[in-house]
Amino acid sequence: MAAPVATGQASHGDFDRVLVIDFGAQYAQLIARRVREARVFSEIVPRDITAQEVVAKAPAGIILSGGPASVHAENAYGIDEAILELGIPVLGICYGHQLLATTLGGTVAATGISEFGPATMTVSETVGLFSGQPERQQVWMSHNDAVSIPPAGFVVTASTPDAPVAAMEDLERKMYGVQFHPEVKHTDHGQDILEYFLWKVCGARPTWTHTGIIEQSIDAIRSSVGAGVAICGLSGGVDSSVAAALVHKAIGDQLVCVFVDHGLMRHREGEQVEATF
Repeated sequence: MAAPVATGQASHGDFDRVLVIDFGAQYAQLIARRVREARVFSEIVPRDITAQEVVAKAPAGIILSGGPASVHAENAYGIDEAILELGIPVLGICYGHQLLATTLGGTVAATGISEFGPATMTVSETVGLFSGQPERQQVWMSHNDAVSIPPAGFVVTASTPDAPVAAMEDLERKMYGVQFHPEVKHTDHGQDILEYFLWKVCGARPTWTHTGIIEQSIDAIRSSVGAGVAICGLSGGVDSSVAAALVHKAIGDQLVCVFVDHGLMRHREGEQVEATF
């Protein structure tokens, strides 16, 4: 999908944010990465985030991730239902799809039939998330339970032999659910689906870049340090090394790095750290 023309610069903090609510999915980080590949900033947040906390972050959209559990399990992960009343576009993926359905009054059946791996999905509505896509396409499934009856207001837009509600949408409330995983490369049109949700449904501008965030961080560091001196405890690990490089780029010789060789470094690693910094 071609990105829309957008205004705004990430280097000035002018970018939209999408929250990925993590329900323990192995793919939560991948979902966040795919969102960022669409040049929209993503932030992974815990499943117990409150509606008030969501409002404070002012996201353009929310993605409910997959998870390893069943919505029928004792102490199954839930969501602050007030989040679904904020009017913010929502996309549920796998467990998130089932959670969206059961929270809003739909039915999730313990069918006893599992889908793990590739599946052929039939699209009944080639609009919305599936705009311009073929009626039959390969998707990646990983589930036991399945939504059997969508909540009131939702329309079933796709199905597979073992998932009668493989996708559903409520256009009025801007809520969508997919049983499959659009974030993995095995789903033929997965990135197109995510980009449609981000750009068309959420109205998120594709203005975020890694470079822009670096520039914004540098400006923030310069503003914070001013004419003073900053001290960085440097271990040689990734975190402190990246922090030192970023701060040095911002304030140069105003940064003093303190490196402690504790005797447990790899051979000549201490020398390498000193030579680099």
